[in-house]
Amino acid sequence: MRRVLWLLPVVGLMALAAFFIWKPRPTTAGPNREDPAAPAAASLPIRKVVLFSSGVGYFERKGEVDGNSRVDLTFQVRDINDLIKSMVLQDEKGVVSAVSYDSLDPVDRTLRSFAVNLTNNPTFGAILTQMRGERVEVVLQQNVANQPGTITGAIMGIEHHPQVSKEGTSDAEVLTLWCAEGVRAVKLSDIQRLRFLSSQIESEFRRALDTLALSHDAQKKAVTLNFVGDGKRDVRVGYVVENPIWKTSYRLVLDKDGKPFLQGWAVVDNPTDEDWNNVGMALISGRPISFQMDLYQPLYVPRPVVELELFQSLRPVAYGGAVEKQQFVAGLTPPAGPMAAKGAGKPMDASDRANMRKAGAMNGLGMQTEQTKRLSEELESRMDLTRGVQSAATASQLGDFFQYVINTPVTLPRQKSALLPIVNKEVDATRLSIYNAAVHPKFPMLGLKLKNSSGLHLMQGPITVFEGSTYAGDARINDLPPNDDRLISYAVDLGTEVEAKSHRAPDRLIAVRIERGLIIKTDKIREEKTYTATNRSGAERTLWIEHPYRPDFELVSKLEQAERTQDFRRFEMKLPAEAKKSVSMTIVEEKNLSQSIAISNTNDDTIRFFINNTISSPEVKQALEKALTFKAELVKVQQTLSDVNRQLQVITEDQGRLRANLREMPQSAAAYKRYLEKFDKQETEIEDLQKQQKSLQGKELQARQALDGYLSSLNVK
Repeated sequence: MRRVLWLLPVVGLMALAAFFIWKPRPTTAGPNREDPAAPAAASLPIRKVVLFSSGVGYFERKGEVDGNSRVDLTFQVRDINDLIKSMVLQDEKGVVSAVSYDSLDPVDRTLRSFAVNLTNNPTFGAILTQMRGERVEVVLQQNVANQPGTITGAIMGIEHHPQVSKEGTSDAEVLTLWCAEGVRAVKLSDIQRLRFLSSQIESEFRRALDTLALSHDAQKKAVTLNFVGDGKRDVRVGYVVENPIWKTSYRLVLDKDGKPFLQGWAVVDNPTDEDWNNVGMALISGRPISFQMDLYQPLYVPRPVVELELFQSLRPVAYGGAVEKQQFVAGLTPPAGPMAAKGAGKPMDASDRANMRKAGAMNGLGMQTEQTKRLSEELESRMDLTRGVQSAATASQLGDFFQYVINTPVTLPRQKSALLPIVNKEVDATRLSIYNAAVHPKFPMLGLKLKNSSGLHLMQGPITVFEGSTYAGDARINDLPPNDDRLISYAVDLGTEVEAKSHRAPDRLIAVRIERGLIIKTDKIREEKTYTATNRSGAERTLWIEHPYRPDFELVSKLEQAERTQDFRRFEMKLPAEAKKSVSMTIVEEKNLSQSIAISNTNDDTIRFFINNTISSPEVKQALEKALTFKAELVKVQQTLSDVNRQLQVITEDQGRLRANLREMPQSAAAYKRYLEKFDKQETEIEDLQKQQKSLQGKELQARQALDGYLSSLNVK
C-alpha cells in the first residue's frame, strides 16, 4: 500500500503531461484551432535546390499561407550561422514580422525562463506549487466520494497530510483550492485531469515541453518564421547552408575510326533530414567565396592527413593546362599497340583481323567456338553510351559561372545520393604517350590530348576510359572550360621505354663588376638533359616529354616546345614503328648566377684571380690593383703592430717571473740586485713599446679608413 501511495504523485504528473502533449495543438501542417488569436502554422516544403562546388547550397522553400501564419523549421546547429547570414524572406501581400530561433544557452537555463520550471524533473505537486494563484479546472476520479466531478478554483498550495493504513503511516499530498464556495482540499491521487484556465500559462507550459523535446537532439535548433497579412498568398524563404559539393564522373569511349564519346554524370547528395520531392535543381560550376564564423564553439586548426606512399600502384595524374603552346590539329590518331595495322600506323581492317584468326588456326590454335567469336566481336565493337541515357540537364553560362539546370524535377529522399546525366557529347582527342620522370622513371603513360569541344564546362573528376567495349583504365581531369584542352593518362605504356640522363657543364664566368666594394661575378650555369626513347610496340608513337619548367632557366637548345604549363615544358617526339629503334632529344637550359664577394674580407689570391681573368675589364683590373695597394698598406701596419704586441706580451710574462724571484730571494743576494736591474730595464722597454703601439694603432685606423673610403665609392663595370 505504501508503494501505491508513493506512485500516486508520479501517476498524476504523467497524466498532466499526457494532457498537454496529446491535447490538439498547432503543427507545421495545419492551423492552430486552439487559440484563434494565434497565427496559423503553415508548411513550406523545399522547391528549389542550387548546389555549388564550394561546399554550400542555396535552398528555397515555397508555400501558401492564410492570414497571420507561422512556419516552424528545424536546422542543424552548424547551419544556424549560415542561416542568419543568408536568409531571404518574401511575402507577396504581407510582411515578415519576426524570425526567432533557439538560443545556444543550455536547456536548463532556457527552461528556467518559462513561467513553469521543468528543470530537474519536478513532481506533480512541485509543478502545482509553482503555479500558486493560477486558476485551474480539476476533474476527479469517479470513485471519489463527497466531491463533485469537476472543481474550478485558484491554487492555494500543496499540503502534506499523514495517512494511516494497514501498512502504516504515509505522507499524502493534498491540493488546496480557493473555489466559489470556499476552500477545498483534494488529494493529488484523486485527480484524474487538471487544466490551467490561463491561455498564457498553457502556452508557457507547451513551450517548455517543446524545449524539452527538442533538447533530445542537441544538434538541432528550431527556427520560427512569422508572416502577417490578409488572405491566401505565396511566401518564399531562401537561405545558403553547408552542403556537400556536387561531383562529376565521366565515361570516355575511344574509337579508332570516330571521335571519342564523353558521358558525364553529376553526383548529388541529400545529407539533410528532409526529403526533396519534385524540387527544381541547378548545379553551378563556380566557386563563390563562402565562410562560416562560429563564436560559440571552440575552433581547431585543421591538420593535413598524410598518406603512406604506395609504390605498387600509380596515382592518377591531373595535368595542368597550357599557358604557352603551338597549334596542333585535334583529331583522334590511329590507336597504338595491337589495334594498329601492320606497318607505319595503318589501321587494321576487318580483313586483317580475319587473316590473323585464320593464321592462328593454321598454327594449331584450333577453331574458335561461336561464343568465343561473339565475345571477340563484342570486345572490338564500340560501346554505345547513348542507349537509354540522354543528358538530363541544360547547360548555360551564368555570369562568370557555368550552370547545369536539371530539366525535370528531382526527387531525392533524405540521406540519399543520386547520379544525374549532364553530358552526352563527342569530343576531339589525339592519342599520345606522356612521359614524366616523377610519375614513372622508365615508362610513359598512355593518354590523350583531350579538347573540350562539347561546348560545356567540364567539372573536375575521374574518367573511366574504354577502348571500344573494353575497360582501358582510369584518368583524372581538372576543370576544363569549353574549347580548352588538357592531357589525360589512363594506363602505363609498356611498349615504350624512356631513359633520362642529366649533365651539368662546369660553370663559366661571363662577367665581373664592382659595386660599393663588392666584386659581383656572374657565372653561366648550363644544364643538359637527354631523353632517349625506345619504341617496342611495333606501331608509331607520338611521345610527349614533360620537362620541369624553371622560370630562372632559359631554353637554349634548338627545340620547339609543344606547350608550356605552370610546371612543365612539353616537347614532342615522333617514334617510328621500327622495333627497338631509339630516338633521342637533348634539352639544354642556361641561367646566369650572380654572387658577391667583399674585397675587404677576401684574400689577395682571389682578387688576383679576377685581375688575371680575361673577362675582367681594364677598369676593373685597375680598381682591384689599387685596392690591393690599400690592403697591402693596411696589412703592413697590422703586421708591425702585431710584432709590438708580441714583444709586450713576452716582457709582461718575464716580469711575472722576476717578481716571483724577488719575493723569494733575500735582498742581500747578488742575484736580487741583478733581477732588480733587469726589471727596471724592462719597464723602460715597455714604455717605448707602448708608445709604438699607440702610434701603430693610429696608423692602422688611418689605413683602414683609407681602404673603406676607397671601396665605398668604387663602382666599376
